[in-house]
Amino acid sequence: MDQAQSLRRVAARRRAPAAGGRGLRTIAITSGKGGVGKTNVVVNLALELAAQGRKVLLIDADLGLANVDVLLGLAPRYSINDVIHGDKSLEEVVVEGPRGIQILPAASGVSELTSMSRDEKLMILQELDAFQTDADTVLIDTAAGISDMVLYFNTAAQERVVVATSEPTSLTDAYALIKVLHTQHQERHFKLLVNNVTDARETKEVYRKLAVAADHFLGGLSLDYLGYIPADPLVNKAVMQQKALVEVYPASPAAKAFRELARTILQMPPADASGNIKFFWRRLVNIS
Repeated sequence: MDQAQSLRRVAARRRAPAAGGRGLRTIAITSGKGGVGKTNVVVNLALELAAQGRKVLLIDADLGLANVDVLLGLAPRYSINDVIHGDKSLEEVVVEGPRGIQILPAASGVSELTSMSRDEKLMILQELDAFQTDADTVLIDTAAGISDMVLYFNTAAQERVVVATSEPTSLTDAYALIKVLHTQHQERHFKLLVNNVTDARETKEVYRKLAVAADHFLGGLSLDYLGYIPADPLVNKAVMQQKALVEVYPASPAAKAFRELARTILQMPPADASGNIKFFWRRLVNIS
């Protein structure tokens, strides 16, 4: 199916949003460096938000290297690749995960997805805009680094949570990501989540280093401290079982931290949706 036909199909499916509907809260979970546990953070946070009453849609935006379905032991038949090429709609691709969360899976090993054309990006945005869901919170698991696709999904979201560890390379790459998003895309608001650390003191040192560097070299942005996830051997054990930590080891230190993280996020007001925010889709509610 060519791009023109696909776009016409999307347009035919679109309906005006219901009166009284409100926009989704979209949060990109991102990192400058791979191996910091970002996807694990996204999966467990999604489940804890669902446990606290939110209706969550998790987008695996690590295009070409899907991990969300692997962590949850799922085997989705279709992926975002089928949406990009116009073969499937989002309704046909999205799968249900634990606690009722919805998951938009990525395609593993499909390198062409990492460099989508302008028309393909438009296709995704229009599909997302037409997609009807009762989700009120969207978590976007971006790839690591500063590729075009990482920047694309970060700028499309309302909020950005940068995941880092205390490793020097993680700090350097987290700063590089923030710098590019700020200087090239005028993003000014970031939240920092520190993962796999021993205690709050180590966490505060990570935040201090990044905040000082950002304040000194990148004036005009805010870097808010969101919290930390402690090092916990049960995290790797859950990964090997292809289960979410909060499901199989709910009393573990890291699982408790994920619950607190979800509460913290829910207590924060959503970011202003004005400015450069691209509406991923319209939420249709209150339809009689």
